[in-house]
Amino acid sequence: MTKKIKIGLLPRIIIAIALGIGLGLVLPLPVVRVFVTFNSIFSHFLQFLIPLIIIGLITPAISDIGKNAGRLLLITTIIAYGDTVFAGYLSYFTSSSIFPSLISHGQEVEHIAESKALEPFFTINIPPLVDVMSALVSAFTVGLGIAFFDSKILKNGFDEFKDIVTKTIEVALIPLLPVYIFGIFLEMSHTGQAWRVLNVFIAIIGVIFALHIFLLVLQYCVAGLIVHRNPFKLLWNMLPAYFTALGTSSSAATIPVTLNHSIKNGVSSGIAGFVVPLCATIHLSGSCLKIVACAVALMLMMEMPFDVGLFTGFILMLGVMMVAAPGVPGGAIMAALGVLHSILGFDAQQQALMIALYITMDSFGTACNVTGDGAIALIIDKINARREGK
Repeated sequence: MTKKIKIGLLPRIIIAIALGIGLGLVLPLPVVRVFVTFNSIFSHFLQFLIPLIIIGLITPAISDIGKNAGRLLLITTIIAYGDTVFAGYLSYFTSSSIFPSLISHGQEVEHIAESKALEPFFTINIPPLVDVMSALVSAFTVGLGIAFFDSKILKNGFDEFKDIVTKTIEVALIPLLPVYIFGIFLEMSHTGQAWRVLNVFIAIIGVIFALHIFLLVLQYCVAGLIVHRNPFKLLWNMLPAYFTALGTSSSAATIPVTLNHSIKNGVSSGIAGFVVPLCATIHLSGSCLKIVACAVALMLMMEMPFDVGLFTGFILMLGVMMVAAPGVPGGAIMAALGVLHSILGFDAQQQALMIALYITMDSFGTACNVTGDGAIALIIDKINARREGK
């Protein structure tokens, strides 16, 4: 009996990119157009799902936070959101300063659009039920209403709808992503765009990794200052959680390790048991950092105009989307697609490139997220101790 070999999402994405670039140089035009046709249909399906993803994920998240708005929960949520927004601004100012020279160095400044896009054989138009902003407003309104009136029937209904959305992401979107990304790079290779995109990928990965390390050091310096302890020793104690997340790419799977080492750092078991699982859901500073950096890089590559005002709105809304991101591989970027389109104006191809670039570094973002959870646990434990007069 042979053992079935399971290939993770990241290896499948890398294989899809490599095959797309290689085969795009040799496959005839009709074969390439078959995958262009698939991508056209899939992109319409994706655009149809984005408002449903927003409603299905944000509504239960808002109702849960509103219903259980205890003091520590509120403080933890504010700190997690503030840290996520800070990571977004850190990423924006660093990326907008460094990336222009990295992306334009040794390259002619030309529009990618000079290469004609290939036409699909046919397409199926699947219009969304509502647009992105209507979905966001609906999610906030209904979520707060459920919390205020303690509507158990609506709450159960939206919890079940969230399960449907999460399952759709797991069994429909994520498995088809490698095929979609293969088609994107197949078309770009066939039309001569692929190498410029790859140069961007390589140029920014190192910068994003360095930003992750800086963010973690800063988080533990702040926590160490508050609890009056050596921040580097605190961070060192959390390295098992970092490397566990690096291997699993899952915040949820890393909770036991994060919990154990937060307690070893001196956090009370009660606070650790409250903060760590909560932050595994709502604290995604590493993911926000990556998404902002990737967005800046692609906007520079596509020569799309942007400024700090545009990204302020994007980062503030992205922080909300990260609270509702499902705990599946690629969940954060799937939750962010709505604001990428509505605020930054990303089309289907640009969203696909964002997905590919994000998932390439998915494990590093998850590792940054869960390790930062330990810093928040230290701060909340100190706040709670002061409240209790300890």
